[in-house]
Amino acid sequence: MATQLNLTEDQKAEVEQFRTDVVEPSMTKLVILDFWAEWCGPCKQLTPVLEKVAADYADKGVVLKKVNVDEQKFIAAQFQVQSIPAVYAMFQGQPVADLGSARSEGQLKQALDQILQQLPVEPGADDGGKPDNSAEIAQYVEMAENVLADGDHERALGIFSQVLEMAPTDTKVISGFARTLIAMGKIDEARQMLGQVPEDMQSDPDIVRAQAALDLVGSGAADEDIGPLEEKVSANPDDHEARLELANAQIAKGNRDAAADNLFHIIEADREWNDGAARERLLKLFEVVGLEDPWVSQQRRRLSAILFG
Repeated sequence: MATQLNLTEDQKAEVEQFRTDVVEPSMTKLVILDFWAEWCGPCKQLTPVLEKVAADYADKGVVLKKVNVDEQKFIAAQFQVQSIPAVYAMFQGQPVADLGSARSEGQLKQALDQILQQLPVEPGADDGGKPDNSAEIAQYVEMAENVLADGDHERALGIFSQVLEMAPTDTKVISGFARTLIAMGKIDEARQMLGQVPEDMQSDPDIVRAQAALDLVGSGAADEDIGPLEEKVSANPDDHEARLELANAQIAKGNRDAAADNLFHIIEADREWNDGAARERLLKLFEVVGLEDPWVSQQRRRLSAILFG
């Protein structure tokens, strides 16, 4: 990386962070340096491959470090990154190989084997010297979920964003981030994020929960004025179509209690209406909130009383 003079304070901070996170570890280890961005689909597809290879080669002194090009623009410019993902191997503070063309596990391992034969890289521990931060991640996820439940969407998004940097393939983190985007009305961003989840992860309960939230909110708009719908339902309580539309709008706004009340009203009046659309929507809402949530347990008892009472 070329030396720069007259740096701004932000650029100095980027350089200091890069020195700590990348340059210092590279003095003894071989660092796989991955330039990525949150919006980059190919980056997210490559991440699991890089993480697996780095884990497999941890005992050989290989570690993975990531640079977000949106947050560390100066560093990306120093490396003349024109497109992402861009991947380099670094040793003793200098790039020693461009790994950009190695996209498969086999190609990456072959490239690393060749590099390791030529450099005095110190072997590392089986975990590459990287501490197990699963407990810390779980704590942050719980915090973010609580903040999301309290309705502070901006703060929840900030927490999930930080944890996503630490654990980009953790399904609980991906799910929480996507559901926060949905709660903020950023439907397209959430849809894009979930669309990039690898096929073998799509059946994970956390991803299914986020997808259910996306499916639910697709039936209503968070910025929709529900006043006319409320008036319509008030004028004709048996207008199930209007009541279902109102429930969908309330779900989009995060008002699950009011939405559930309207769905229960339809089920009590005619549980088979529109092929059981109200019951199906209610069960989808349960899935989004979380089947272990106390609120869901309470509402399920309420549903059972209607269906079997």
